[in-house]
Amino acid sequence: MNFTEQALVFKCADDELLGILALPEAPKTIGVLIVVGGPQYRVGSHRQFLQLARRLGQAGYPVMRFDSRGMGDSSGALRDFEAVNDDIASAINVFQRQCPKVDSFVILGLCDGASASLLYWDSLKDARLGGLVLLNPWVRSETTQARVQLKHYYGQRLLEGEFWRKLFAGRINFGRALGGFTKSWQSARQCRDQPAIENGRSFQQKMAQGLATFNGPILVMLSENDYTAKEFLEVARTDPVLSDALAKSTVTQTFVAAADHTFSSAESQQNAEQITLHWLENCGLIKGSSPSPSTFSEKT
Repeated sequence: MNFTEQALVFKCADDELLGILALPEAPKTIGVLIVVGGPQYRVGSHRQFLQLARRLGQAGYPVMRFDSRGMGDSSGALRDFEAVNDDIASAINVFQRQCPKVDSFVILGLCDGASASLLYWDSLKDARLGGLVLLNPWVRSETTQARVQLKHYYGQRLLEGEFWRKLFAGRINFGRALGGFTKSWQSARQCRDQPAIENGRSFQQKMAQGLATFNGPILVMLSENDYTAKEFLEVARTDPVLSDALAKSTVTQTFVAAADHTFSSAESQQNAEQITLHWLENCGLIKGSSPSPSTFSEKT
């Protein structure tokens, strides 16, 4: 399907933001807003979001990607993912004005863009949101990072013959390696609770609550070779709120084999695009369709 791309300049408080809208000739009633994690701008690593937007546009979905304040071509001071609710709301507002026939918006975010999407819902409960696509959500804390390092990095290294050959040959600083292991072990034994930063809740707790309270379809896409994804799974294993939320029938969780954090290989990027398209077609947001979450239960 043919589509056009147009630049949009819109206001967020006293600043001006730049967005790019991919608008198909015969647009579907689902609009996809890409929330970019930082520090990154609307094109994405290796043109990831540009290519995704065009792939979805060819399939008939209006797609908007934009620079939040302080990034890319948008004005204002740089903000982290915990402070972009106004940016997201402003982007949805202009998206809605440009595509009045869209009756449901899906937010798609990678890394802390996915985290920002959940924080946006947890804070504002925007009724215009119909679905969420969360790619390798960011839940980083010192404790969970250390647990992932112990389980996946140090555990794997101890099983590698090359590691022991380098160690016995004196090509690895044993003291430094032991120090790193000890630091991770000590951090991993810390209390699971995160420091409260606002209203008694950490951003990880807000994310879990956002996932738990969102009633629309959710796609959680995790890369096989990504420590951020592994840390998300570690938090899900230890946090009952997040664990229960992921078990909801409206949540689809899928893994992309051999993919890194940004799906940088051509194969993994194409897989991620295809999974997203397939989910959009089958999640039940299109009028007249019914959800079929079981379609996505296997690894891709």
